[in-house]
Amino acid sequence: MTDKAKNILAEVFGYSEFRSHQRKIIENVLQKRHTLVIMPTGGGKSLCYQIPALIFEGLTIVVSPLISLMKDQVEQLTELGVSALFLNSSLSGEEYSRNVELLKKKEVKLLYLAPETLLTQRTLSLLSSLQIDCMAIDEAHCISEWGHDFRPEYRKLAGVRTHFPSATCIALTATATLRVREDIKSSLGFDVSNEFIASFNRQNLYLNITPKDKPVSQTIDFLSGHSGESGIIYCFSRKQVDKLYEILQDGGYSVRPYHAGLSDKERAVNQELFIKDDVQIIVATIAFGMGINKPNVRFVIHFDLPKNIETYYQEIGRAGRDGLKAECVLLFGYGDIRKIKYFINQKSEDEQLVANIHLNALLQFAETSVCRRRPLLNYFGEDYQIEKCDMCDNCLAGDKELADITVLAQKFLSCVKRTNEMFGINHIIDILRGSQSQKIYNFEHEKLSTYGIGKDYSGKQWFHLARQFINNGLMIQDAKYGSLKLTEKAYDVFKGTEKVFGMIEEEDLRQVKQQKREVENDYDRVLFEKLRIMRKELADKAGVPPYIIFPDKTLIEMSTHYPRSDESLFYIHGVGTVKHKKYGAYFLDIINSYLEQKIANNVS
Repeated sequence: MTDKAKNILAEVFGYSEFRSHQRKIIENVLQKRHTLVIMPTGGGKSLCYQIPALIFEGLTIVVSPLISLMKDQVEQLTELGVSALFLNSSLSGEEYSRNVELLKKKEVKLLYLAPETLLTQRTLSLLSSLQIDCMAIDEAHCISEWGHDFRPEYRKLAGVRTHFPSATCIALTATATLRVREDIKSSLGFDVSNEFIASFNRQNLYLNITPKDKPVSQTIDFLSGHSGESGIIYCFSRKQVDKLYEILQDGGYSVRPYHAGLSDKERAVNQELFIKDDVQIIVATIAFGMGINKPNVRFVIHFDLPKNIETYYQEIGRAGRDGLKAECVLLFGYGDIRKIKYFINQKSEDEQLVANIHLNALLQFAETSVCRRRPLLNYFGEDYQIEKCDMCDNCLAGDKELADITVLAQKFLSCVKRTNEMFGINHIIDILRGSQSQKIYNFEHEKLSTYGIGKDYSGKQWFHLARQFINNGLMIQDAKYGSLKLTEKAYDVFKGTEKVFGMIEEEDLRQVKQQKREVENDYDRVLFEKLRIMRKELADKAGVPPYIIFPDKTLIEMSTHYPRSDESLFYIHGVGTVKHKKYGAYFLDIINSYLEQKIANNVS
């Protein structure tokens, strides 16, 4: 079976080797073992069920939460000559009926469905007459109430599996902590031995977190160094999306907005323009991107703070899916924390507890002075101990000079103690800065000796300091109510036996630090541009995004190795039998003409 899988990998998908864990996962599925796959975005999860689907005699069902993801996957598979289709509300009555007939005739290998569609009696009745060999549950973290994107209908999938007792189940996700993984396995009844966890480390992503001061100026500064590149800018609210979109559009950028306040048609058009490289930049809320497999996204900017690490990881995961370097910038402002806290406080007590735990983990990641990958990957249970990754702002910044902030720590910790460890960060800051808020007077905190002793520093600077005191183990913060409690280490600071070193936030404008990216390969950029134009023409003619014809990585390899024959073209990444037959001649003609012209110019 492994030889058959290897042949399909090369002939259908055009890849010469399996990536991390893929071979073992495919073998496990083919042996009819229920399988949990945790693999980062862009790590090749889809092949783990697509290749078995082409080997199994019957049908493979793929449960996916978004129509855009289904459409994208079906388009890619169809271009590869694989019989795949979807059933969802985007189809007309005629299209729906035609797809049902193809299923009944057993002419389909992969069927994509939303969980809501699968749960209907109509769909279950249809599938009961077919041989179902495999059920793939994509975005499986939606099953868990501890996940960042829990969906009740996903929880019901465990019951649906009883309708297909002979089908192997494979659950896949890119974002799952240990607790979420245990919840998924428990819900689906999976054996613990059939769990495959690839590294969460996306080595090609440059992680950069910079203080948020003048975010519009910072964003435009960044974009000026990334002309012509595809990117996504995430904002917290629809209002912010619209505002930033208008500013960038007025500035001449190729940009479109995306959020739930737009009509379905507007969202679909803007997404399609972005996917087809007709628009370079999307400014969006978190409503955008899930299930979009656009491999040449070269940057992701978080204009506002995301709600948790899972959301952040998932969103930066939309960059660099082709394996080439991409940049991920987060503008980190403490004002954003207040926005998130406001929405957390609207939740139930249990939901507040989970949300605060998630938020605090994100803040620890944002405020760390060590390699960014250490807290990020450790959050997902991966033991990452490399000192320097050389692909994050902290590692490239060199050793930072830390100031002695012992006196500031003593002031803050003393204020926590004098208020009986009952209040949160913001109230302590208000006391230190001599605020005249009603809350101060209600508790008579204007009478404390610490009242007004911190006026020399801004609220933002004190907040940054307070987070460092927590990260240094001087205080702990109650996850439910946010109140601060002193640790034993804090008393050593009071006594002067423990020094505290850290960073004092500067108040001046911070520019986004630009990462000087190395050239990916020493490839011929003139030829690459010619191939890119041909790809776009073929894509527009076929009505599909350019990356479905060939990804950038394929064109870069062509522009590096100059394949001139049918045989040599097969050695290029992503060129399988079907695509070679469909498109090979177009690209070979361009390469040969280009090289002949170069030779003629050199001779003359």
